[in-house]
Formats: sequence, structure tokens, C-alpha cells
Amino acid sequence: MALTLYDTMAREKRPFVPTDPARVTMYVCGPTVYNFAHIGNARPVVVFDVLFRVLRHIYGEKSVIYAANVTDVDDKINTKAAAEGVPIDTITDRYLAIYNADMATLGALPPTHQPRATQTMDAIVEMIGRLVSNKSAYAAEGHVLFNTQAYADYGKLSRQPMDDMIAGARVDVAPYKQHPADFVLWKPSKEGEPVWDSPWGPGRPGWHIECSAMIEQSLGLPIDIHGGGIDLLFPHHENEMAQGLCAGHDHSVGYAKYWMHNGFLNMGAEKMSKSVGNVALVHELIAQAPGEALRWALLVGHYRAPLEWNGELIDQSRKALDRIYGALQDANRFLASHGGVPETSAEDWRTNRPADRFMAALEDDLNTPAAFAALFELSDQVRLAIRKQSEAEVLHSRQLLLDSANLLGFLTADPEEWFQAGVDETLREKVDGLIAQRVEARASKDWAAADRIRDELTALNVEVMDGPTGATWRIKDAV
Repeated sequence: MALTLYDTMAREKRPFVPTDPARVTMYVCGPTVYNFAHIGNARPVVVFDVLFRVLRHIYGEKSVIYAANVTDVDDKINTKAAAEGVPIDTITDRYLAIYNADMATLGALPPTHQPRATQTMDAIVEMIGRLVSNKSAYAAEGHVLFNTQAYADYGKLSRQPMDDMIAGARVDVAPYKQHPADFVLWKPSKEGEPVWDSPWGPGRPGWHIECSAMIEQSLGLPIDIHGGGIDLLFPHHENEMAQGLCAGHDHSVGYAKYWMHNGFLNMGAEKMSKSVGNVALVHELIAQAPGEALRWALLVGHYRAPLEWNGELIDQSRKALDRIYGALQDANRFLASHGGVPETSAEDWRTNRPADRFMAALEDDLNTPAAFAALFELSDQVRLAIRKQSEAEVLHSRQLLLDSANLLGFLTADPEEWFQAGVDETLREKVDGLIAQRVEARASKDWAAADRIRDELTALNVEVMDGPTGATWRIKDAV
């Protein structure tokens, strides 16, 4: 089937048809870098990383251009820098490096472009100038504001009445505004804050204009896909589209062909938020659980639905990955006992494409729950092939499993390392010795000895998982 995506603007799933298949463009709103990212911040990163991977698979790696911006000038950044007595780039460079490392641990590929607001300042000022020139913006008391009345379709994306948009924008209705919904493009900097020159006086940009300028500079308009969290739908994306189109672009062509939004990540009954304080930091979670387990947890529900984050979700995700890693481990052991995969014939068994049912799930608006179900079916096929003692079928089903899981960012580790990550060599040798004794006891039907050895392993906090090619083990409660 062809790729279909849910378009927020149309409020329906639509077949994806890029403007140019040789240059597919996607933009996703990125982080404001002043602190560690929480796992809610990571959900859009992982969701749109899946889309990035799917697009690259369909159109080719060189044909997909993905930009994810960085907001590196902001009130919270200024406050943090002032508290530490350092320039803002000391703060932003520190937390951007941590952010990128954390997202890589979650399996996110680096975007093609990662533009930063402070490095796009000339383009921001130039875009504001165009808006002022064509009467879509106006200067007032050191500020420049977008004139929402100059854009007839204002509210088209979020579909909110003007009164609701004014209330939802949560901005002061300053006396110099021509209309209460008008929003800031440029504002004076406060004492001690970063400042840039502009035709309207020294200051710094508003939040919304940054993305419009970075999209125009990095990708050009119109773009194929614009993504982000559902919390950005209004006012950020509504404002971004309005100012972006009014800066001299053809309104009939549009700003983005497809608008995509992921649902909230909730901690209990509330959206995860630093301001509320109900956050789980990625930097801390990756010290407690494998990155792939956290990635699986973020994708276990459909991206458009809310997802509740808790420890049980992580534990279930780890066990789900144990299942497919176990199948891969069984296949590797089986093939090793049959001479391995001959180098000369390995490509004969490589499909170079995921399984059809798996791919169909992803092409249906990134239906990751259905894709996970397909991965479980593939792992079952691997084990069935092992039971049939068919080397050809094991080779084929193993490669299907790998190709499918790798497309989603899974099965990137060696199975042995997956199950025994973080185990010191002394414990490893002791456990391997006990398992070997247990195998001998079971072979001789000495069930009492086998049970005694299992009790010893349990006392070491080791979980033993018996499979068709032998026993696999890992430390229990690793997550």
C-alpha cells in the first residue's frame, strides 16, 4: 500500500504525495535548550524519527531533507545564564550536546539540518522586514507585531474562533496592539539580555518567527510535512503559518502539504511538563533502562493518541524486546551450529526490505502498535523455522525480522550484549557455569539438581529463559 498520513489541516488521513519525490522535505519543532529534556520532549523526536526512516526507505536516503530547529534564545535560557553568570551560549551549547546524545541513545537519527535561532538572526530580521513592507506587520513602541487581520485564513489550522484564540494565546493585550490577537515578531531586550540590531531598534525575536525563518532558509516553501506536538498547534503553528505565508509566499500553494501532531505524554492524569514538575528526565531514564526499551515504550501506542508514562510501561517494553532479541539469538545460535551464514550466499537471503505486513502497518499513518504485532509474528516465524531445522527458512525469516526491526530502530545490539548488558565478568562466568550445570542436570533428568541450580540463579537475581537453542539469561528488574 501507499503511505498515508493524518493531516491535521484536513482532519483526515491522506495519501502522501510529495511535491518532488527527489527532495522530500520535513520540519519538526525542536527543543529549547536550557535544561535536560524530559521523556515527553522525546516523544515527537522518536515519532518523527520513525517517519524520517520510513520516508528514507521509500524515497531513498539522499532524497529526504529533515530539519529540526533549536531555540537557543529564550526567557528561560536568559534566566539560567544570569543565574550562572555565563553567556547564553554556554548554557545552550551544554544542553544541546546532552540533548543530542540522549536522543541518539533513544535511536533517533540526526536530522539533515539542525538550525539554531541565534545563527538565523539575519534571516529573521529580513523576514520581519518583508512583513512590515507589505503591511502584514507593524512597528509599535520598539516592538514589531504581526497583523492577524491581514491574513484572512488566520485560525484555519487550529479551527478556533477568534475569541478563543485570543484567550488561548495567553498574551497581554498591550495598548499598542491594533488587534488583541496580534503577536510579537520583535521585542526590545531587557537589561542584561542578549540583543541584536534591527531597523526597529535593538532587541530579539519572538518565538514564532524563528521557525518560519528557519524553514524558509533550510528547506524553502512549501514544505511537504510539518510536525510537532499537539500542544504546538495553537498558537505556535497557527502563527508560524500565517507569518510564513504573508512574507511574500503564494497562499494558494500553502505552507505545508501535511501537518502532523503527536499526542501528549502524560504522567498520571496530567500532561508531562517542567512547569508542573511531573517529569521523567531522559538523561536519568537512560541510566536505568536501555535506550531501545524507552524507544519501544514511546511507540507502543499510536502517535496521535495520548500515552501514559510509568514504570510498568518500561518493564513491558523491555520484555517485548526480550522476545524478539531472543528469537534473533536463537537464530544466531542455530546458524552457528550449522556453520553460520556463508559469506558467498548471505545476500541470497537478504530481502533488503521489511516484511509486507510490517511495512503496511507503518504506511498506515505510522501504526506502530500493528508494526509491533508484525514483529512478534516474525519472531515466531524464526522459532518455527528453527523447530523445523530448516537452515534456509531460518536465514530468510531471521533477515526479515532484522530488516523490519532495524527500520524502526530496534535490534541494533548483539543479542548476547542485550541480555547481559552491565554484567561484570565474574558474575557472567558464575552464571554461565551454573546454567551449564543445569543443562547437564536436565539432560540426565536430575530434576532436584536442576531446581536447586535455578534457585541459586534466582538468588543471584538472574532470570533464565529457555529457548529452542538453549537458555538465555539476564539480570531481573534491570529496568
